[in-house]
Amino acid sequence: MTQLNTPYPSTAYLTGFLRSRGIDAVQDDLALALVLHVFTPAGLEAVKRRALEQPEAERSASVHAFLDQFAAYCATIGPVIRFLQGGDSTLAHRIAARGLLPEGPRFAALDVYEDVELGDGGGEDPLAWAFGALGVQDKARHLATLYLNDLADVLRDAVDERFEFVRYAESLASSQPTFEPLATALAAPPTLIDDWLAELTRATVEQHKPTLVLLSVPFPGSVYAALRMGQTIKTTFPDVKIALGGGYVNTELRELAEPRVFDFVDYVTLDSGERPLLSLIEHLSGQRGPQRLLRTFVRNSEGKVKYINLTEPDIPFEDVGTATWDGLPLAKYLSLLDMLNPMHRLWSDGRWNKLTVAHGCYWKKCSFCDVSLDYIGRYETATAEKLADRIQRIVEETGQTGFHFVDEAAPPKALKALAQELIRRDLQISWWGNIRFEKTFTPELAELLAQSGCIAMSGGLEVASDRLLTLMKKGVSVEQVARVTKGFSDAGILVHAYLMYGFPTQTVQDTVDALEYVRQLFEHGCIQSGFFHRFSCTVHSPVGQNPADYGVQLIPLPPITFAKNDIGFVDPSGVDHDALGIGLRKALYNYMHGLCVEDDVRRWFEHLPGKVPKPTVSRHKIGKALQQRP
Repeated sequence: MTQLNTPYPSTAYLTGFLRSRGIDAVQDDLALALVLHVFTPAGLEAVKRRALEQPEAERSASVHAFLDQFAAYCATIGPVIRFLQGGDSTLAHRIAARGLLPEGPRFAALDVYEDVELGDGGGEDPLAWAFGALGVQDKARHLATLYLNDLADVLRDAVDERFEFVRYAESLASSQPTFEPLATALAAPPTLIDDWLAELTRATVEQHKPTLVLLSVPFPGSVYAALRMGQTIKTTFPDVKIALGGGYVNTELRELAEPRVFDFVDYVTLDSGERPLLSLIEHLSGQRGPQRLLRTFVRNSEGKVKYINLTEPDIPFEDVGTATWDGLPLAKYLSLLDMLNPMHRLWSDGRWNKLTVAHGCYWKKCSFCDVSLDYIGRYETATAEKLADRIQRIVEETGQTGFHFVDEAAPPKALKALAQELIRRDLQISWWGNIRFEKTFTPELAELLAQSGCIAMSGGLEVASDRLLTLMKKGVSVEQVARVTKGFSDAGILVHAYLMYGFPTQTVQDTVDALEYVRQLFEHGCIQSGFFHRFSCTVHSPVGQNPADYGVQLIPLPPITFAKNDIGFVDPSGVDHDALGIGLRKALYNYMHGLCVEDDVRRWFEHLPGKVPKPTVSRHKIGKALQQRP
């Protein structure tokens, strides 16, 4: 599972590339197909049977609510799915009135956001502050999303404890040194979800009759299902070859030595897939020997894993062709509204064509980043004309003018040239992407980007501390970030900040000061959204490769035959970052809803033992920075 509102782009990229080379390629999205199979009256009926097998005393509140209101769920599931697919907009009025949908435990969130009560307590709709009198469609989508989240909780509690929309069975695969947890799960009797996925897999293979199946696994939460699919194909279609690739493989399976993986797939390929796939297809068609594969793991005749990597240049970014969404059911994706914040919602709301402005990162210095890997380290660009051509063809194919540029950090020079080209062609699109908040993004450039269709930007502020930003080699300062983000906001572009806590040597004082900076950025309208990530050290980052430079000691890893990515470390500061994280997330949640922005930031750490230090940052620091011309 990844997102339900739009296809993950890897299959679209590879299908477009393979077709550009004359190779017959088709694509399908079984994550979406599985969700649409579950959320039907027949699917809910099967879930009910499983729920009734549980002893009543062991049923969760979600399961009890589901069983008590089962008839209402069955009657509404079809209309709700159609509504979220954009097929029945008039239903919004009934959903928004709170009389149509059964309401489970998730709806309790409407009345309380963290510790802050919403509404005036006088019987008013607590959503009125967010949607007003006319925001019926958005209000209804938010309620329908809570409804689906209630059902997802039922699936987790009654059918498969690992079920989640995005991180399905993630713990089985994330940085697991051995294959044992996955092997045990894959050998266990299939769950109801497994049976449905197998049924969909067989139907898809029978429909397309491929000789080679490519399984893209971008995240740990995609691995278990991908291997279940491989298991089904191996059993039912033994002559079909299977290759595994994607972001998870590229980061975690670089030292793969576990032969049991190849009971489920035949090949595992690393990094950008275009060149390895061409080599693999040539091999399978008898044009290339097995020793001439690229970046590919296989199991040899002795039953051991072998890595084959004939050196050949990668396909240049200019020549990878145009992504195609042909074959994907674009009208069936679900536009969800999890978060009421207008910037945060973009990740789950709307169908965005995902496109890359440049391969890799032009900065590639950040000490927490996987700078040693291809997806960061190999930086290549395409001309603005080539990018605009791709955008134009995608709009013609899909009929959708929304684009999400999924770069690690889109380069300002390339964005400026692309914006000018879009304006020159009068190509009307809406787009958003990820950048570094560097000084090149002047207010004038922000205005140009807005004119070309930019609606939002995200970027890494990480730990809002100049000392730690320098240690991270981020190449920006807090004051610079304030000016850049304010320039975007003034141009009408929403801004999301990626934030981090728990970086090596980060103290409680650093954390309190960082939150004070973040509070001021919200207060002055520099950013509208943010998310705090807990720092994790990876073996591919400068911190993981040179820990002494960052004042930490790595915890030795056990023998590894499977996944290797995150690595534990000992920070001499001894700070309880997990306890601090609770306050950071609570503060940010309220700030994003316009609440408590003027409060002393120490209020968010009242759960901590002992006295929390007051910020050393002046409450007017960002305001003064914005008044200064750089």
